[in-house]
Amino acid sequence: MTSPYVIATLLFYAASLALYIWNLREPSRAAGIGATSSLVVALGLHYLALLARSRLIHAVPYDDLFGSLSLFAWLLAATYLCLEAIHRRRAVGPFVLPIVLGVFLLAHLPAARPVNAPPAQGPLFAFHVTLNILAYSAFAISFVLSIIFLVQNRRLRDHKLGVVGWRFPALDVLERMTRSSVLIGCASLAAGMTAGLIWAHRLEGQYWDGDPKVIVTVLIFLIYVGYTFLSRTAAWRGARASALCIFNFMFVIFSYSIVNRYLSHFHRYF
Repeated sequence: MTSPYVIATLLFYAASLALYIWNLREPSRAAGIGATSSLVVALGLHYLALLARSRLIHAVPYDDLFGSLSLFAWLLAATYLCLEAIHRRRAVGPFVLPIVLGVFLLAHLPAARPVNAPPAQGPLFAFHVTLNILAYSAFAISFVLSIIFLVQNRRLRDHKLGVVGWRFPALDVLERMTRSSVLIGCASLAAGMTAGLIWAHRLEGQYWDGDPKVIVTVLIFLIYVGYTFLSRTAAWRGARASALCIFNFMFVIFSYSIVNRYLSHFHRYF
């Protein structure tokens, strides 16, 4: 049976998206405040839905794939809300909320069922997993912002902005929002990796064991740190930095499906 919190969350996310689109096409104080307020309510309801799921499966939400997706959607929306509050721009909402809605729907389509508790448990491990998911949600937003930057930059060069194009944030604002998102992701990933290494030391007596997942995570951290430095240089600012940010997120997507699988087989034999 679908939790009433799931239905209510879905309705408020949808309402927030509709208001963000309205505010983009015809900016108004009522639409802007309504969009943000609906998003805040949706986040609260989504949190209650996560709690209800935890009680139902007798575990934390990330103990199964669909729970992890739901938590990712929640952190994605929360990260965007923080960026909106910092930069005071709502024009990105219509592009982030569809992703939140899509991931949320995918996470809650199948019925939640109890799962067997994994061997990795405890507050430190929960801290590690949650911070890593927060990092990837921040990187996902930087990916969306970079795409918007490239599209907006191309339309400006071709003098084909259109009616809605004039409502987008300026290119320098999009750059700042992207860097802010990446900084949130790097800080979260650094803290998450630290918690994971401490947890591994407590469990196995060593900080580093050559696990492919750890190697990939370190690589992801390094390429985004590289972006934060390069994006501030004259040679890389603008479209090049946005393209690099897009490449970085593509690496995040494929690393755990291709690179990590290859490293797992390699690690098995050596």
